Amino acid sequence: MVDATVVRTSQEYIDLEDRYGAHNYHPLDVVIEEADGVWVTDVEGRRYLDCLSAYSAVNQGHCHPRIRQALIDQSYKVTLTSRAFRSDQLGLFYKQVHDLTGYERVLPMNSGAEAVETALKAARKWGYEVKGVPDGQAEIIVCGGNFHGRTTTTISFSSEPAYRRHFGPFTPGFTLIPYGDAQALEAAITPNTVAFLVEPVQGEAGVVVPPPGYLRSVRQICTEHRILMLADEIQTGLGRTGRLFACDHEDVRPDVMIIGKALSGGFYPVSAVLSDDDVLGLFRPGDHGSTFGGNPLAAAVARAALAVLVEEDMIANAAAMGEYFQDQLAEINSPHIKEVRGRGLLIGVELKHEAGGARRFAEALRDRGILCKETHQHVLRFAPPLVITREEIDWALERIRPVLLME
Repeated sequence: MVDATVVRTSQEYIDLEDRYGAHNYHPLDVVIEEADGVWVTDVEGRRYLDCLSAYSAVNQGHCHPRIRQALIDQSYKVTLTSRAFRSDQLGLFYKQVHDLTGYERVLPMNSGAEAVETALKAARKWGYEVKGVPDGQAEIIVCGGNFHGRTTTTISFSSEPAYRRHFGPFTPGFTLIPYGDAQALEAAITPNTVAFLVEPVQGEAGVVVPPPGYLRSVRQICTEHRILMLADEIQTGLGRTGRLFACDHEDVRPDVMIIGKALSGGFYPVSAVLSDDDVLGLFRPGDHGSTFGGNPLAAAVARAALAVLVEEDMIANAAAMGEYFQDQLAEINSPHIKEVRGRGLLIGVELKHEAGGARRFAEALRDRGILCKETHQHVLRFAPPLVITREEIDWALERIRPVLLME
């Protein structure tokens, strides 16, 4: 038995993970023990500014006291009933989401990947029961560079070979088109097409922002051809880009909205699919479910997470601080930088291939107290919690500039 009370070094913890865990991640070697707001502390007491936010799961900042108190209070009452019974939290959660987003119905799940799977099932069901597509023939259009999870179905339509290798056979029914190309979408639609699944900004692909007007064109095409627009806003939603949803930048309302990550502020896995009666109203008892999805603890945590996001004006802060951070990064005259891009506090710094990959820059930033992560080998992603201040961004920039200028 490993005695958890024994004081250990970072290397000892790393060795334990490497010895007993599956090697399905390649994390930076920092062992975090505590976190608060935008700051995390490792087991040796070193402090870092978190510029990843657990891939946007902690938009509200680490260990937000109001969300934590909601979790504690609910944990003394009831944590899980399964959906065999009702709870006093779930209906309140549904109403809160409706009031915030305008969608008529909510289907709660746990992880983002589960919510994507749920949305795909909903789209197919709509296609068969409403649009009249022949059973078993539904087609869903997706984009190259997408990341919608790690399930067998979601990797089936990934364009990344590493995500698919040795995991087949794959789920059929998906058509891949280039991201950001509305004409390609229109050309790919057939009589059996039921939906188009898209990320308003592709995070895992390297913070890829589509051309202006793309989402508006997508909305128009989907409406004209009577197919559902499914927006995966698991990472971009809930304030990350400086609006409630990234689709809001073009005043676009998808038929189906997929959310997760920041829906719990990092305290608990909570995700949800949002839509109206004409889609989610098709589900009947037994069609879909989850033992933990919509449990009382999850609902209470999500209610608090949404409340602080709005009441503490975090979305507006993301817009203002994101613009400042991105402008400052763009002014760094580094021979390594190819492009700085993003929306709100979702920012990508793409490095030239001759820079030697983004990993070495992420490791150098870690050594200077900044935690971020490389994505797709040549992009550094900066996405701090939405509570970050200008002073904290300036503190980070003092350390980022010399790293991006290093040989």
